[in-house]
Amino acid sequence: MVSGAHFLLLSKDPEADRAFFRDVLEFHSIDIGDGWLLFRLPPAELAIHPGDDSSGEPHDEPELLRTLLYLMCDDLNSTIESLRAKQIACTPVTEAAWGLRTTMRLPSGGEIGLYQPCHPTALDQNN
Repeated sequence: MVSGAHFLLLSKDPEADRAFFRDVLEFHSIDIGDGWLLFRLPPAELAIHPGDDSSGEPHDEPELLRTLLYLMCDDLNSTIESLRAKQIACTPVTEAAWGLRTTMRLPSGGEIGLYQPCHPTALDQNN
C-alpha cells in the first residue's frame, strides 16, 4: 500500500528555491548528500481537477500529470505579514469560491500558491 507522497518542483534555480523552503518557510529538511535537501511537508490533501493534455516539463517519465502546489494556512493575512517580514512579497489576495488565495515568487522565478480554505478540508477529518 502507498506509504507517502514525494512531490517534485522543477526549478530553474534549485539551490535558491531549496534555501527558500529551508530559511523562509522553515520546512524541516534532511540532506541526502551534496546539499540535496528533502523537505518534510505539512499535512496534505489531494484534489483532482480537470485539466488539458499538457503534462508540463518532462521528467524522464511518460505523460506525468501537471501539478500545482498550494500551501494552506489558517489565516492568510497573518501568513502574508510573516512572509513580508522576511522580505517575501505576495500577489494581491483574491477571493475564490474555495477560499482566499495569493501566490509567492520563489527565487527561481516560479510561483507557488498560498491559500486559506473556506471549505472543509480532508485535514479536518479524524479518519
